[in-house]
Amino acid sequence: MVLYLLLFLGSLAFSMLLTPWVRSIAFARGWIIPPASKRHLHTKALPRLGGMAIFIAFSGTLVAFIPISRLTGSSFPVRNLLGILLPACIVFLLGVYDDVKPLQPKSKIAVQSVAATLLYFGGFGIHFSGSVLGGHLITQAIGLPMTVFWVLLITNAFNLIDGLDGLAAGSAFVSALVLFATALLGHSEVAAVLAIALAGAILGFLPSNFYPASIFMGDSGSLFIGFLLSALALMGPQKTINMTMAGVAIPILLFGLPTLDVVLAIARRIVRRQSLFRGDADHIHHKLLKRGLSQSQSVLVLYAVTAAFGAASFVLVHGERWLIPVLLAVVVGVCIGVRQLRYAEFSRLPAVLRSASLPGEFTPDQANILRATEALRSCLDLRAICAILQETLQPIGFDGIRLKNLGNGRIPASLLYPMQYDLDGRLSFTWSAWKTDDPQPGERHTELVISSHPTLGHVSLFRVSAAEQDLQMELDIVSEDFRTALSTAIGRALNRVRPARQVPQNAPKTRTVAAGSSTESARGR
Repeated sequence: MVLYLLLFLGSLAFSMLLTPWVRSIAFARGWIIPPASKRHLHTKALPRLGGMAIFIAFSGTLVAFIPISRLTGSSFPVRNLLGILLPACIVFLLGVYDDVKPLQPKSKIAVQSVAATLLYFGGFGIHFSGSVLGGHLITQAIGLPMTVFWVLLITNAFNLIDGLDGLAAGSAFVSALVLFATALLGHSEVAAVLAIALAGAILGFLPSNFYPASIFMGDSGSLFIGFLLSALALMGPQKTINMTMAGVAIPILLFGLPTLDVVLAIARRIVRRQSLFRGDADHIHHKLLKRGLSQSQSVLVLYAVTAAFGAASFVLVHGERWLIPVLLAVVVGVCIGVRQLRYAEFSRLPAVLRSASLPGEFTPDQANILRATEALRSCLDLRAICAILQETLQPIGFDGIRLKNLGNGRIPASLLYPMQYDLDGRLSFTWSAWKTDDPQPGERHTELVISSHPTLGHVSLFRVSAAEQDLQMELDIVSEDFRTALSTAIGRALNRVRPARQVPQNAPKTRTVAAGSSTESARGR
């Protein structure tokens, strides 16, 4: 235990010294990432090569540990160490290259698969006894793809949750500590040494990565950490429990948070019929921010979730008799948690199950409307509202939005961008080539009267179409919740830009009224 403590403290100190050095080099070389996407939550350009500090601290500490262990009489199996470090180095170099020159997802998956294959043939993977499955080739045919799948899952899961300052690093630190404890119980010296060294390297980096971060770990850190943890999870618990149900559940529960995030991401992209590699801003940490939590609060909540998953996996190490109670508690907790996140794509799931209808009845258009409804609830300005409307309604067939009867005072157009006044004094935003001022023979306008108030007016969505049936189908997709959320968002945005003198002192409070839809047919206006 003294050697383990020295290993942890050495890795911790080494990482704390290396992190500022790596940060300075990244700034000097211009290896920084600006907030260029809506998924990016930082406000200034920051370096993203923090994984180099973690990797060098981890590797350097292990190199120093080997001669020390020999002097103390410990016979540390160096050969076993190389079987896991070689593929881990490949994944680290992949992450470094991706941080400097971004790669396509398929290229990263291919390199990770090669590293996972090397890991398997190095003795670290899912292996079955030949007597169970009937032969060596059969065990490889099953164990190798299972190992590759597991490594790809966990490696990329930690990459996906690296969206808030300190989230991936803190979650990985908790997981590394649990792996260290299970390795000690299973008398797996290699796994214990690697886990405690990794824990120290991560903890030394964490102060610089916690909110507000001064450096990100980048793919060089998240991929390396995820790969190493996935390999360690295949080493520790199986020494205590063989390939039973509990033995399978332990590593899955250990990485419960990143695994859950991956599963939810895949499920919602399938529902939306989008590419699985397409990024979005609907990960678990994004949903917590949308619920009103700060970055620090969201990270602390997810630390607690990671610790709970880790505790559940550690309980199973002590015996399979705890399997059913632990799994029931986890399932209930996950269901409650996912419900609190308010994923629009899954809101109809209880109704689908009750009616035994097919999930395919939940169309991508409906999924987009539900997701937009959730986003509108947190919108504060017209620019964000217009962006959501265009992204959501343009694929359905609508052409724009129009505001009428906004009161006596005319708000300066500069405050209303990207909306503009038309010739009739109405505010409009259109994303098609058709203009609201141009009469169109045979055009049909569909207006959804969303809210009406003397200080707010009417909000309408419109489109040009020749098919009444198509219009009614589109109206059915736009739900009452969406109309209410849009009305409230527009009222909130207008109140931010409307001069105070335009609102009478004795005016009643603005009240959102979600009305039904009405269809108007106009020919030439």
